[in-house]
Amino acid sequence: MTAQKVAVITGASQGIGAALVAAYQDLGYAVVANSRSIQLPETASLAAVAGDIGQRAVAERIVRTGIERFGRIDTLVNNAGIFVAKPFTEYTAEEYAAVKSTNIDGFFHVSQLAIARMLEQGEGGHVVSVTTTLVESAIASVPSALASLSKGGVAATTKALAVEYAGRGIRVNAVSPGVIRTPLHPEENHPFLSTLHPVGRMGEIDDVTRGVLYLEQAPFVTGEFLHIDGGQSAGR
Repeated sequence: MTAQKVAVITGASQGIGAALVAAYQDLGYAVVANSRSIQLPETASLAAVAGDIGQRAVAERIVRTGIERFGRIDTLVNNAGIFVAKPFTEYTAEEYAAVKSTNIDGFFHVSQLAIARMLEQGEGGHVVSVTTTLVESAIASVPSALASLSKGGVAATTKALAVEYAGRGIRVNAVSPGVIRTPLHPEENHPFLSTLHPVGRMGEIDDVTRGVLYLEQAPFVTGEFLHIDGGQSAGR
């Protein structure tokens, strides 16, 4: 294949998502970047699609943009996500709806449409999703039932899709980060958050980016959960 490869990245306006946009462009990919109010300047190799990834119409617009602007879709990075840490009995119906919309509906709609396009192209493809180590290694001091309910579903579906499409050349993987140093975490919380990892520090955005790029460039790896969590999943 000689055509330029194309990656779709959700949750792309800041933090890990913005770093992934830059990383894929450095690999020579064209990128379709999405977030609710993304304002990245469009270039010959970058298209920005604003909108709520939980809405089917937005997912359709993202995939259509990739096809119309660049002619194809080769990789989908499901990075968009909402995390609300609070006791289970204190979640509101609005919080549940918001988490479900972004973490589950957002994954389902754009993944279904992107995989359909990859199948049509007949040249394989790659789907990689960002989950959380809390799905596998819960921590009492960080109540995270909605993360487990939503991202846990994505984690299970990753293996199901990997097996379903392995024979068609489409790989499906996930990265499972610990706590990553992003603007979402106030600096005064960093000392406590660092204690959640055996290595004694928070992760950096670049740690996650390198993990995603490893999976992108590992053609014999599918159905994998790559832990980027400073040993959190290994035990405490």
